[in-house]
Order: sequence, then structure tokens, then C-alpha cells
Amino acid sequence: MSNENEVIVDKGKQKEPKMKAVRKEGEPTAAFIGASWAALLVGVAAYLIGLFNAAMQLNEKGYYFAVLVFGLYAAVSLQKAVRDKEEGIPVTNIYYGISWFAVIVAISLMGIGLYNAGSIVLSEKGFYAMSFVLSIFAAITVQKNIRDTQRARERD
Repeated sequence: MSNENEVIVDKGKQKEPKMKAVRKEGEPTAAFIGASWAALLVGVAAYLIGLFNAAMQLNEKGYYFAVLVFGLYAAVSLQKAVRDKEEGIPVTNIYYGISWFAVIVAISLMGIGLYNAGSIVLSEKGFYAMSFVLSIFAAITVQKNIRDTQRARERD
């Protein structure tokens, strides 16, 4: 009889619910944060691996690397300026305009560079374009997640 009681107690311990992490209001889910970081890492890594393996001159590789870095910075800067403006945080018109200009220039430089690249086959051009767009979008979402998480924690 005492063995049966011990078994019942053991079964009761196994059924205890796990403590669920409480997410604060406005904070992104762990899945969305992970997906955003994964997209950024995959996009940047694919772009850089493709660039490393490309059969182009070093100055061309430098150009495409600089455009990626410029595009990532410009996109994050624009996202911050837009969000600041939306939340009533003062943003000068010159900074807001420069942020838009920088994103447009980065995307244009990528497009013009790929259009005029005679040494790159069409499939590679598509690969660079898609990994560039993925990287820029992911950088924006990562920055948004960081800001949302910080804001949610400051409320408490």
C-alpha cells in the first residue's frame, strides 16, 4: 500500500505546470525576436559568403560590402527617425530627410551596381539583391524589437 502512495506522489510531481515567462505589454515574443535575428544573420552571412566566393576584383567586392553596411545603417537610422517622430520625440527635419535620402541612395547604389555589373551572371545579381533586401528588412525588425523590449521594461 505504501508503494502505491509513493507512485501517486511521483506522478503528481510530474504534472506540475512549468512556470511560463511573463511577457510585458508591447514586448515582442521570443519567437519573433529569434526570427528577426536569424533573418539578419542569414541575410548578411549569405551576402558576405557570396561576395567572398565571387569571381570579381577586390574593388568590386569592397563596393558591394560598403553598400551593404551603408544600407544597414541607413535603414536602422530611418526606422528610428520614423518611430521617434511617431512617438512625439523631437526629430529635426534635416535628420529625417537625410535618413530617407540615405536609404534611397543605398538601394539605388545596389541596383545601379548590379545592373551595370558585367562580370556577374543574372542569377548572382538576384542572389545579391535578395540577400541585401533581407538584411535591410531584418536590421529594421531587430532594431524595432530592441526598442520595443526596452520600452516595455521601462514601463514597469
